[in-house]
Amino acid sequence: VQLQASGGGLVQPGGSLRLSCSASGSIVSINAMAWYRQAQGKQRELVAGISSGGRIAYEDSVKGRFTISKDNAKNTAYLQMTSLKPEDTAVYYCNINYRDMWDHEYISWGQGTLVTVSS
Repeated sequence: VQLQASGGGLVQPGGSLRLSCSASGSIVSINAMAWYRQAQGKQRELVAGISSGGRIAYEDSVKGRFTISKDNAKNTAYLQMTSLKPEDTAVYYCNINYRDMWDHEYISWGQGTLVTVSS
């Protein structure tokens, strides 16, 4: 299974970006997709997650600013980020929890996309 993340870049404070994460490969069902981020010198943290049933969770600092969504037909998750702050600067990673045709459960990570919020 491969995850392709895209959409990062340089944006001014207060701006917006939309990240995309597309999964491909031997996926029969997806249990959940999530976005994590890791700022320089800090641990990786969960930003937002969405389950197969549509349950959503956000890290406190992004509530009201970030929106996670998914397109089941495309095995793709999105992270719409608005009102971006310099402290949102980080490498953003997508993550997928899925099952294959033998009903084995796996977790896979994307390659990361850099988001820089700076004037």
